[in-house]
Amino acid sequence: MTEETDKIIPTPDTAPDAVVQETEATELPEVEGAAEATPEARIAELETEVERLKTEYLRALADSQNTRRMAQKQIEDNNRYAVTNFARDVLAVADNLGRALLAAPAESRLSNAELGTLAVGVEMTEKELLSVLSRHGVTRIESLNCPFDPHHHQAMQEVERTDVPTGTVVQVYQDAWTLHDRLLRPAMVVVSKGGPKRDDVPAGGDDAPAPVGHIDQSV
Repeated sequence: MTEETDKIIPTPDTAPDAVVQETEATELPEVEGAAEATPEARIAELETEVERLKTEYLRALADSQNTRRMAQKQIEDNNRYAVTNFARDVLAVADNLGRALLAAPAESRLSNAELGTLAVGVEMTEKELLSVLSRHGVTRIESLNCPFDPHHHQAMQEVERTDVPTGTVVQVYQDAWTLHDRLLRPAMVVVSKGGPKRDDVPAGGDDAPAPVGHIDQSV
């Protein structure tokens, strides 16, 4: 066989393989170039993911701390004001003891020894009750002859009084009480009007008292 006959002439069957090899050879540089750019893109993608996870972690940490603080404050408030309902009910007892003493004035006690002895017993009982309430943070607010305070007083009536400044509590139907820094019960009072203006009007207040029946218990 001659050299010309030894040469393989491409046939229709073998021609596609050659074309494929030529195609792969021409596309190889492009694949290598894409592979070189992939790490940078991957790094950028990972950095973005890290920033996202970091932001979510910090947000979750802040939410957890806020929840913990709110839970702790709730526990403290529950412990601090646990006796609210009980103390409010006991105030009726203190009111009745005070009314009993008002029904036994000093003149009657002097003229009636038995009434005087009974009044002394009621006074001792009231004193002990107030002491117990005070130990648990329950205190009474003096209102008579004081300026009207919408945070502590509930105006039941207004009366003309020219001898006292406008907005003065001239009569108390029921005392105000607080539990620590919270209003436990407002005072029911009678407020004066028609008198001279008060010089020491509280900041944000008016010379005239609040409307009858008004009470602000947001303290």
